[in-house]
Amino acid sequence: MRETDSVAVYFVYPMIQALRADPQRLHAVLRQVGIDPQLLEQPAARVPASAFAALWLAQIGELQDEFFGLDSHGMPPGSFALICRALIQEPTLEKAMRQCLANFALFLRDFRGTLTVRGKRAVISLQTQAQSVELARFGEETFLVLMISLLCWLGGRRIAIDRADFQHPRLSLADDALLWGANLTFGAARTQIEFDSRFLQLPVTQDLASLKAFLRSAPQWLVIRFRNQHGLAAQVHQRLRNSDYSQWPTLEAFAREQHLSPSTVRRKLEREGCAFQEIKDEVRRAVAIEQLRRTQASVTTIAEQIGFQEPSAFHRAFKKWTGESPGRYRARFQGAQALPTVDGHDR
Repeated sequence: MRETDSVAVYFVYPMIQALRADPQRLHAVLRQVGIDPQLLEQPAARVPASAFAALWLAQIGELQDEFFGLDSHGMPPGSFALICRALIQEPTLEKAMRQCLANFALFLRDFRGTLTVRGKRAVISLQTQAQSVELARFGEETFLVLMISLLCWLGGRRIAIDRADFQHPRLSLADDALLWGANLTFGAARTQIEFDSRFLQLPVTQDLASLKAFLRSAPQWLVIRFRNQHGLAAQVHQRLRNSDYSQWPTLEAFAREQHLSPSTVRRKLEREGCAFQEIKDEVRRAVAIEQLRRTQASVTTIAEQIGFQEPSAFHRAFKKWTGESPGRYRARFQGAQALPTVDGHDR
């Protein structure tokens, strides 16, 4: 984690919810980790990732709960390490995630997750019985951050989220796309995340030695979660997003731009848990989703914009990404009032 890494203040809220009724105690904890309490009134304000990580640990100590008082039972200190120790013994990510959800259910009473595999799609759904709307909102986001982060760590790679739905409405934040991908909906019928089921067949790559290192740096790691804003993957992502598809470089051309060899680029991206082609596919998917949700451009125009020569090929690809056709996907958002973002623009 670098000094320039930061997160929106909003993501501090789940950790401090239990102390909201005791401002003096809350402000003391915030000042202890270097966060100005006045920032709490500005959801889009940024706090250093290092302060976020320090607050994570401080609140566990303050509350004696690794789920920050968001659940009526909670997770005593040491629960997370105990769960992780069991997960590294599983052979595949699917078995590990099923074990993970079962183990979390041993501690939490108000949040229960289930994993469903439907052909090429995998869905983690969340059932919530929290005591208030705010506890439900913060608890759901915290629970799913932990699930997808553990999946990424266990598999030693980034796992792209193809769809994220949350029952609760809230403001859109700049960090959201980094955490949940472009296909994100608040105020949905249910809370769940969807991703490619092929990831579940990957082997668990972690062992006891890597677990010890992970637990020492878990808060920092969860902040970045294979989404290192300063890594090579982020540079590839930015390079593609800032260019028309016709100007996208090949891996070899990108390597020349970075004054690296193609093999070095491949190796660096592999260490960050991804590949050049995977990032290209992620960007194409994100652009398509954004265009369908935010513009009136025709499906044919969008297909051409992201490099599909035939609209039919785009239809097939989009249905593979989201489980529905581009037209049906757009229809779900037409006429719906967009939620404002924190900078005043429509989402």
